[in-house]
Amino acid sequence: MEITRLHVGKRLSEVAVFNDTIYLAGQIAEDTGADIVGQTREVLSHVDRLLTEAGSDKTCILMCQIYISDMANFAGMNEVWDEWVAQGHTPPRATVEAKLANPACLVEIVVTAGKR
Repeated sequence: MEITRLHVGKRLSEVAVFNDTIYLAGQIAEDTGADIVGQTREVLSHVDRLLTEAGSDKTCILMCQIYISDMANFAGMNEVWDEWVAQGHTPPRATVEAKLANPACLVEIVVTAGKR
């Protein structure tokens, strides 16, 4: 049983890979001054970067969990998601309103994907 971890920190790893399945930690925006559109774009760019590093891409997403701080932001988040997601490869997804650890964060996205 081999587990590969990327960007290992004191508290968490950004990526874990096991048996050709890639697990991303929840991704948040660094620019917490941005609105939901800006934060969602940044978070999805983190997802793209980490999936590429792990040998995958958004067409291989198996499951996505999205946490937003306020359902009033649902439409803005979906606007960016719809532009980003690979048509014909839309993954199963859950979106819930949640109190995020950093109140300035409007969205957090968790992805599980297969390798290419």
